[in-house]
Amino acid sequence: MKYCNQCGSTVNLRIPKGDNRPRHICDKCGFIHYQNPKLIAGCITEWQDQILLCRRAIEPRYGLWTLPAGFMENEETLEEAAIRETYEEACAEVKIIGLYSVFSLPHVSQVYVIFRGNLINGSFSAGSESLETKLFKEEDIPWNQIAFPVIEKTLKRYFLDRSSNKYFPFTETISSRRRLN
Repeated sequence: MKYCNQCGSTVNLRIPKGDNRPRHICDKCGFIHYQNPKLIAGCITEWQDQILLCRRAIEPRYGLWTLPAGFMENEETLEEAAIRETYEEACAEVKIIGLYSVFSLPHVSQVYVIFRGNLINGSFSAGSESLETKLFKEEDIPWNQIAFPVIEKTLKRYFLDRSSNKYFPFTETISSRRRLN
């Protein structure tokens, strides 16, 4: 950031009085520009003991599989964001069952919020950000082609929970970009 969005003057990175982190502060009007984490909402979409995955048509991780998920928009709820992203990426209508997981990714300043949901009518197809969409049984998940560690962790936990038919929302922090074992 070079210029203040309030008055157009230059900004400098410094720690404001009473704060503990560097912020972009306008040299003229003193406005403090806070940069906050991005919220990503997604959904584990279930249909007849299968999970809907999308193969990414965009970077990062082009060609790899993921749950339908994306950045939350202004003026929408987390649930609305998960429903919208599922429709945009998989042309699928989903009914949210409940919150499943919240992941903090401080190394990229993101928070992932994943819901469980049911595919409404069994209909889906690739949206503009997906090369293809497919329903997978647990044993058919392409584990070595999952796009992001947060999705891999979510799916592994989901299948454990599903085996006991007990789903409890959980939180976790992923503090690096390293792949899971």
